[in-house]
Amino acid sequence: MRLNELVDNEGARKKRIRVGRGSSSGKGKTAGRGIKGQTSRSGVAIKGFEGGQMPIHMRLPKRGFNKPNRKKLNTVNLGRLQLAIEAGKLAKGGTVSAATLVAAGIIRRELDGVRVLAKGELKEKLDFDVAGMSKAARQAVEKLGSKVTITTPVKPEVASDEPTGDDS
Repeated sequence: MRLNELVDNEGARKKRIRVGRGSSSGKGKTAGRGIKGQTSRSGVAIKGFEGGQMPIHMRLPKRGFNKPNRKKLNTVNLGRLQLAIEAGKLAKGGTVSAATLVAAGIIRRELDGVRVLAKGELKEKLDFDVAGMSKAARQAVEKLGSKVTITTPVKPEVASDEPTGDDS
């Protein structure tokens, strides 16, 4: 057997049907799309429609849970903080908070707080005033002698229209 004698098994490769190539091809004129209607035209987007039957994506049970009031936290790695110190954007021995990180250009905007993660290595001592910190990051930071303060974001108070009872 030679390389030029290698052939696929019979029926292993099926020729694709070339539609719209004349009436004698069997798929001419309307090219198997029928006559008129939405699906005879291009740009049809009714893939999940099952003819009025409840679609499968609605029949199947949903999984998981999306907490409606979850906190959106910025994540910052220790290695990123070290790069910012080396670039002169963060002061050595300074305090790391959401406001200082925005001012340094490390995060774009303050969300509900900052969570510090342990990827990378921090060589300088920094104090942290953040909403969260991973265990590994906390150990690495405390090994340098840094102070860590975990703050919970304060919800803005809603002004109520209830009377205070001081109407006398």
